[in-house]
Amino acid sequence: MQFTVTPRHEGDGFRFDVTRDGRSRTYVVPTATQQDFTVFFRELAEDFGMRMPHAYSRANERPSAAFKWRPLLTENVHPQILVGYGDPAVLKTDEGWWLIATSNDAPDAFPILHSTDLEQWEPKGFIFPAGHEPAWAATGRNTADFWAPEMARVGDEYWTVYTARQLTNALAIGLARAPSPLGPWIDNGEPLIRGQPVNTTGFGFDPSQPLMSGGVIDSHLFLDDDRERYLFWKDDTNGIWPRPLAMLLRQHPELVSELFPDDVDRRTAEFAGAIVEWANAQRPMTRFFLMQPLIEAALHNWSNVHDVLSQFGLKATTIVEAMTTPVRGQQIAADGRSLLGENKIVLANDQDWEGHLIEGPFVTHQEGRYWLFYAGNDFSTPAYGIGVAVADHPLGPYTKQQEPLLRSTREWVAPGHASVAPGVDGKPQLFFHAFHPGTGGYNAFRALLTVGLRFTSERVEVVELPGDQ
Repeated sequence: MQFTVTPRHEGDGFRFDVTRDGRSRTYVVPTATQQDFTVFFRELAEDFGMRMPHAYSRANERPSAAFKWRPLLTENVHPQILVGYGDPAVLKTDEGWWLIATSNDAPDAFPILHSTDLEQWEPKGFIFPAGHEPAWAATGRNTADFWAPEMARVGDEYWTVYTARQLTNALAIGLARAPSPLGPWIDNGEPLIRGQPVNTTGFGFDPSQPLMSGGVIDSHLFLDDDRERYLFWKDDTNGIWPRPLAMLLRQHPELVSELFPDDVDRRTAEFAGAIVEWANAQRPMTRFFLMQPLIEAALHNWSNVHDVLSQFGLKATTIVEAMTTPVRGQQIAADGRSLLGENKIVLANDQDWEGHLIEGPFVTHQEGRYWLFYAGNDFSTPAYGIGVAVADHPLGPYTKQQEPLLRSTREWVAPGHASVAPGVDGKPQLFFHAFHPGTGGYNAFRALLTVGLRFTSERVEVVELPGDQ
């Protein structure tokens, strides 16, 4: 590799001394946030000809939306809600609409909000206030990850399924229950589905360092009309492949030119190879931030990267397998403490626009069929969008619509992780998050938006809501 990188911790952030082709530069990343790393990678791109981060793509390069998406929450409405309303799950009850959302590493996990009209939203607390998190979950800033909660009415109880990081660093799915949406919420006491460590033998990883984690995320609880209950989730394999790919390129630098025809992407890949050994020893999210330029370079050359790696050998084949993120479904027991039978892969990323992942499944029963909404591509970039597939049974087989329902526009970036609930008029609406233009990434604010849905037996389309003309 032509880059020489000397990294070290400095205060709350990092210092990187970078040399290539006889040129040396020093960079300070003030904090371990994706936003500060993105600035660092922009500066690297300017100084060393690497790929410019996708976050800096210009809004005017994207089309305007065909019609207005209705914004519902565009700022934090409580000082303990730190990052907005990512992965929004909206539930309609007799008392109105309940919203819960991702909180990442905030001290109070999963904000709860209530509305009687889908216009005004009142904060109602948290699923897990600080100090009341499940004992099995990691806590604390820069350590915890509380993602993608979803609430459902099950008999006389309310259940919330969610993702949290285990003490082993692997992501897992938990379930908590309460007598009302306001709580108190009591966790099962252990994960419903555990993430498993992944064997890194052969990739050059130091066995004394933390293993990669084969996590599970984005759980969705679907209650069918016949009272059968299903749990859906995603294998988080997209978190596995970037560092092994960087290690492979470090060990086989001749692969760089085969994977990446453009010099900017070759330089980006070379930097990932130079930094990966140090990245392996960092916290999970820091490892992800450090590999983000390589992820974006791979997505830009997706078909070629896939084809070349598929033919390279066993190590590369393992990486290619990790670039497929299956969404699984399985029946859940009546007490919500175990799963029944075997799980089934119901969907995977196989369309170009989806890139290296799909996630955020949500199933709704409309027009006699089952519609599975999902998000695809990289959540922190404008490539993220919302797709849909349809089936005649909750566990499939599903047929995808060929184009995403929603993708980034000049007005909103990276729409994703949708839920479906009746609107004020009783007609189905899609609720989803998006970034304000010029923002994005982990712990950046995400707004809550909605559009209408129109179903036939064969297709669904998004429609403008009354009054939004």
